[in-house]
Amino acid sequence: MLTALIIIVVIAVAVIFYAISLYNSLVSARQVAEEAWSGIDVQLKRRADLVPNLVETVKGYAGHERGTLEEVVAMRNKATAVPAGDVAGRAAAEGELTQALGRLFALAEAYPDLKASQNFAELQKTLQQTESEIQMARRYYNGAARDLNVKVESFPSNMVASRYGFHKKDYFEIDNSADRAVPQVSF
Repeated sequence: MLTALIIIVVIAVAVIFYAISLYNSLVSARQVAEEAWSGIDVQLKRRADLVPNLVETVKGYAGHERGTLEEVVAMRNKATAVPAGDVAGRAAAEGELTQALGRLFALAEAYPDLKASQNFAELQKTLQQTESEIQMARRYYNGAARDLNVKVESFPSNMVASRYGFHKKDYFEIDNSADRAVPQVSF
């Protein structure tokens, strides 16, 4: 009888420690995903800060292309207005901004003086570098979100996740296939 009680207590303690371990791994995965989102947010903010400088530089050379310039500014404002936790909304808005920036860079091809401008070239290089860093941050975030989502959905960690309010994270991806296409610009 005493042996059976000891075995039950040992099993109960093992289950409790296992549940604590699962909880801690869920917390860790959630923190990694949130830290990864923060990395994306920093890069997106950096890009948003570069856009006005780029637009002002282009305005001096291509003032009559106001529609493209206004679209870039509108898409930048839309992207920065998305609430912090709305990954899907932010991804959609950033996709639209990326398309508008693509049209802006295509527009620059028509203005040799603009392409030759040191200021424009530096801004374009910085923006391209930022785009590269956004891609890296997005891949890191999506990996962290995947790891958390696997834990939230897998047995037995899904029991701990549902009990303590852990939820799946959205992936930061472009949903619209048109956003993946190369922008078409005609003059």
